[in-house]
Amino acid sequence: MEYLTPGREYMTSFELTCESTADMTPAFFEENHIPYVCFHFLIDGEEHLDDLGQSMPFETFYARIAAGSQPTTSAVNTGEFVEFFEPILKQGKDILHLSFSSGLSSTYDSALEARAMIADKYPARKIIIIDSLAASSGYGLLVTEACVLRDRGVSIEEAAAWIEDNKLNFHHWFFSTDLTSYVRGGRISAAAGAVGTVLNICPLLNMDANGKLIPRAKCHGKKRAVKEIVERMKAHAENGLGYSGRCYISQSASMEDATAVAELVERTFPHLNGKVLINYVGTVIGSHTGPGTVALFFKGDRRI
Repeated sequence: MEYLTPGREYMTSFELTCESTADMTPAFFEENHIPYVCFHFLIDGEEHLDDLGQSMPFETFYARIAAGSQPTTSAVNTGEFVEFFEPILKQGKDILHLSFSSGLSSTYDSALEARAMIADKYPARKIIIIDSLAASSGYGLLVTEACVLRDRGVSIEEAAAWIEDNKLNFHHWFFSTDLTSYVRGGRISAAAGAVGTVLNICPLLNMDANGKLIPRAKCHGKKRAVKEIVERMKAHAENGLGYSGRCYISQSASMEDATAVAELVERTFPHLNGKVLINYVGTVIGSHTGPGTVALFFKGDRRI
């Protein structure tokens, strides 16, 4: 991909940080100088960092789930946040931290607790923690926009105010072609999963204003799901068909379906800021959705 300002000299007034569940690539974070702290997942009795597919390739992770593995996840705890923040503060930098949605995880509260524990040690430093109310590459899209603000030289307060004012304008729409993990995790009953599989039902969900995933529709077949998710973008995107912002997709072992969505988005919205970027659904969210999920992210009207 083309990053935000390739080859620039890194000189900013604050450190922008986030968590691994922003589901961008390691290269994105390295190129744009964004430190991130990792969640954890447990699969087949082995604990791993959610390190963006570096220690366990995503293909391996999703193949294991397809073969019957049932991973579990754990959030970043308070102590890990202290260890993450302190080296930055010791360098004399302020921190603007965007946290994974509080509607899905405890990390926002843990980050606040960590700040309370170390604030007195660094009285000259600012630590601003923001609940992104976002997930996966929708969270990554918000981090991207925060990075743009940082690189324009705005103050940490101005960047934080913009993020708070705009974070509910970032839309998250998901569909899944495989209900197996939803049944295993108890999110739908075995009977409903069996009926949905027979009828080729693809549930369509989005993230609400509280940062929680909410079922919105049942699509018959993935072709219909591909069309419907782009219809939702048409209904909600900023400036409608004239949308000129970034568009990200994340997918869990569903590259063919993700590519179909990307191609339809690019045909429908000719003024996009660059090509649609496709990432993986990371191991944390992927532990709950399993393979077969495609998620679409863009800036639009306010989520209510």
